[in-house]
Amino acid sequence: MQKMGFGQKWLDWMRSCVSIAKFLVMVNGTPAGFFSSSKGLRQGDPLSPYLFIMGMEVLSVLISKAVEGGFISGCRIWRDRGQVVNISHLLFADDTIVFCEAKKEHLTHLSWILFWFEAASGLKINLDKSEVIPVGEVEDLNEMAAELGCRVGQLPTVYLGLPLGASNKAISVWDGVEEKVRRRLALWKHQYISKGGRITLIKSTMASMPLYQMSLFRLPKSVTRRLEKLQRDFLWGGGNLERKAHLVKWEVVCGDKKKGGLGLRKLTCLNRVLLGKWIWRFVCAKEELWKKVLEVKYGQGDFSWRTRRANGAFGVGLWKEILKESDWCWENMEFKVGKGNKIRFWTDQWCGSHVLARRFPLLYALAVQRNATVGEMWDQNLGQGGWNLRFPRDFNDWELDMVSRLLDVLREQRVTLEEDVVLWKEGKGGLFKVKKAYNSLTSPIDAAFPISNIWVDNVPTKMAFFALEAAWGKVLTLDRLQRRGWQFPNCCFLCGCEEESINHFLIHCTVVRILWDIILGLFSAQWVFPESVKEVLFSWKGSFVGKKRKKVWKSIPLYIFWTIWKERNRLAFRGGVLEIQKLKISFVCNLWGLG
Repeated sequence: MQKMGFGQKWLDWMRSCVSIAKFLVMVNGTPAGFFSSSKGLRQGDPLSPYLFIMGMEVLSVLISKAVEGGFISGCRIWRDRGQVVNISHLLFADDTIVFCEAKKEHLTHLSWILFWFEAASGLKINLDKSEVIPVGEVEDLNEMAAELGCRVGQLPTVYLGLPLGASNKAISVWDGVEEKVRRRLALWKHQYISKGGRITLIKSTMASMPLYQMSLFRLPKSVTRRLEKLQRDFLWGGGNLERKAHLVKWEVVCGDKKKGGLGLRKLTCLNRVLLGKWIWRFVCAKEELWKKVLEVKYGQGDFSWRTRRANGAFGVGLWKEILKESDWCWENMEFKVGKGNKIRFWTDQWCGSHVLARRFPLLYALAVQRNATVGEMWDQNLGQGGWNLRFPRDFNDWELDMVSRLLDVLREQRVTLEEDVVLWKEGKGGLFKVKKAYNSLTSPIDAAFPISNIWVDNVPTKMAFFALEAAWGKVLTLDRLQRRGWQFPNCCFLCGCEEESINHFLIHCTVVRILWDIILGLFSAQWVFPESVKEVLFSWKGSFVGKKRKKVWKSIPLYIFWTIWKERNRLAFRGGVLEIQKLKISFVCNLWGLG
């Protein structure tokens, strides 16, 4: 650290941290006393990863010096005799990849470097976990592996949890992800977890296990279908050995809660968003190594905002798939003008919601410099600066109106001394947000939904979930079962007088009206009952009840629906006699507990 330029005060602090730690060893379950350490930190010390990175910086410098001296070659990337990027090593925490030619002397030099590093730092290389991985045909591979003292590996392999060297379209690389999701969403678990718990588990599983790999690789359609089937079966129950109805369409379930969905995400759209984020990152990156590699390999596009097209049969599939998301990404991005030397005046979106070439096609056709930048169209010599559009001829009378409108659009725009930047239109502060980008790709459900009267605070999720099903008209009542092909008479289990339907047994049945009348009587309210459950939830306003009782008022329909649904199922599956008094007591007690 002294060589890195750290001050003496900092060095004294670090020396104290690594020398005052004491450790205790358990021998046969008995503490054997404390002993001091001369170069160690306590387990979990937040300084540990930072000091480790500083130590690994020494290894990085040693390898870089060896490359400069010609002792190790590294991996050279170039295109058409242009710029060359030489990658000798990649470090991530305690994982290290070193690139060199398949020559015995290079591996000998590498073994010396590792030996020197061990002697200087006290960090020993774990050769049992190390591999020599050949790329292509390599002669005398076992001898070279023996030079380092490690085993021989092969491609494809796994590095940092991602497949390395495998085809980006191979379905087999997703087997591990699919198996982890299958274990996490095992069908036996749904028997012991409520609907609310299932939703939470699905969200947590899909937000962790496949997300990492989906952020770099295109998800195959067959894998998408299987992963979504796992989610559907876990949410609704059922599987290969059992059939249970999936009551609400998966497209609706994956919709926003404000539109009657559950807030789950469609994997295809999410995968596109995560791939598209690389387009955004490429635009914003400055000196990052990965951007340099892409620019050298594929060539630099307009003003370093993008690369050229990825062409070729081998080694281009990954970036080629990412580039497929360019169109929608650029439609959601806009330029903020600074110097104007990296923005096309006519064809880039920097002034309004559309490019000027589309807004003024006739003027664009007349333009002398159609590829001119904004900076080239700005004349600093015109007073405090002004626009010099450089048309080849005088305008006809009927063209003057278009010119006037163009100048009106440009009036508020000015060139400054700052750098041009790209902003994400819907993102806060112009930054890319996965949620905003996902919403821009999904087709919104236009129908309004009474979301505020379904997902109510302190109401159990199972009640809100049932109200959601009822609002969509998807509860398995007798009339819906008949439409599915079941043959039996349709008679309401509660009143025994009319045919059972969702709207009947939750709103219009004489038994459920008893519960509604209790509430209306308590609040001295009169109400004309709507026809459907969705209309009930929409019209249940309660502006007259006051703030203190507003929470209870909003939850009343959910408690009525749930109480009636449980009683209906008891009569349907267990039989017995309807006891109105017990039903009223059960409902009032549940509601009282909420209050």
